[in-house]
Amino acid sequence: QVQLVESGGGLVQPGGSLRLSCAASGFTFSMYAMRWYRQAPGKERELVAAISSGGGNRNYADSVKGGFTISRDNAKNTVYLQMNSLKPEATAVYFCNVVRRSSDYWGQGTQVTVSS
Repeated sequence: QVQLVESGGGLVQPGGSLRLSCAASGFTFSMYAMRWYRQAPGKERELVAAISSGGGNRNYADSVKGGFTISRDNAKNTVYLQMNSLKPEATAVYFCNVVRRSSDYWGQGTQVTVSS
């Protein structure tokens, strides 16, 4: 079955960087677009970034443009989210997502906390 496993979260100071990873299994990874979402306490889950199946097209939420970079390695079945110049408002649980055969699949999430 489809499995998505996020890692790489943690506590970082404002201005710092983190790289999140999402290891995928149970489907042909290279055929599907992948997305990163985040959910902050008391807020709705929001789309952060998306990448096409081949990696040639990438889209970002306005709030993270210029600071976050989504990428993927189809040989490793992994999608990444490089987060630079982090601000406290980036504090959230980050989830990777794939839509396959009209069904949404989510990982368990990884906590990112930006605080001094």
